[in-house]
Amino acid sequence: MQILVLIGVLVLVVGGCVCVVWASRGGPRWVRGVAQVTLVAGEMLRKSSRSSRNSGSQNSGDDGS
Repeated sequence: MQILVLIGVLVLVVGGCVCVVWASRGGPRWVRGVAQVTLVAGEMLRKSSRSSRNSGSQNSGDDGS
């Protein structure tokens, strides 16, 4: 069951990337919509990983001296 979920996520990611490339070359309106959703989701993931890394380094107690 877990492998099916992973395959599904992989298909969505690859499809989103294809839509981003296609939209950059002037694809139809629905492709531009999917590309926009993909880019926003990627930005949200990037911000969440940055904030989790920053909170982990603040809790480490290392002041660099």
